[in-house]
Amino acid sequence: MEKLYDRADICDLIESEERFGCIKKDWTLFLGERSIKTVLDVSIGSGGMTIPLLDMGMDVTGSDLSEAMLERCKKKVKARGKDIQLKCTDFRDLSCFGDDKFDMVVSTGNSLGYVSNADVLKTLEEMDKHVKDGGYICFDSRNWEKIQKETERFYFYNPFHHGENRVNLMQVWDHNQDGSITFNLLYSFEKDEKIFQREIFEEHYNPFKLEPVTKHLEKLGYKDITIKQFPCYAPETEFEKMDWYRLIAKK
Repeated sequence: MEKLYDRADICDLIESEERFGCIKKDWTLFLGERSIKTVLDVSIGSGGMTIPLLDMGMDVTGSDLSEAMLERCKKKVKARGKDIQLKCTDFRDLSCFGDDKFDMVVSTGNSLGYVSNADVLKTLEEMDKHVKDGGYICFDSRNWEKIQKETERFYFYNPFHHGENRVNLMQVWDHNQDGSITFNLLYSFEKDEKIFQREIFEEHYNPFKLEPVTKHLEKLGYKDITIKQFPCYAPETEFEKMDWYRLIAKK
């Protein structure tokens, strides 16, 4: 079945100036007083989560496996009168960045779950190679522990409009015997109260627990590990109730 991230046109339908402003607000609140001028996003996709950092005065570099997503990211950055360096690579091997170091290396978009649990730790090691001393490593993720504990199956989004069309999105999650989860993404497009288009995508995730990740970061020399609900401007809650979280730690 087709993957959503092979269809940048569908993936970006949810984007708007209002959403851009919300993401920028979220980053501002989350980063607080931390001094961050240079950023590497190793799963930048089409840039929806990261381009707002450019508007915040940061120098952003990005990488992703999808050439189509990177091309779309480049066009979106250019349209805002900004500049960005992009490379196509797997985040489990960031050697294309040589000895480059950044104030913050981040993986956005719930991307770590695409690889095995062992490769999550390997990816963090690759990210660490490009974090300056005193810099930060950061990622966001669905709360897989909550999803598995509650055996969540259905995830609904509020309908939104793209031009004259109404877009509906629902996810159905299949919990597989090997512990992985298949996300079925069901899009329908309406005009004049009639569905005229349907798109179905399938994404495969490998849930990982938070504790092995934080212990590995500590082993790599990170401290001040902070975990907040994503987006962080939502009402605060304990980790067990978070649907999605973002972690940041200082080297």
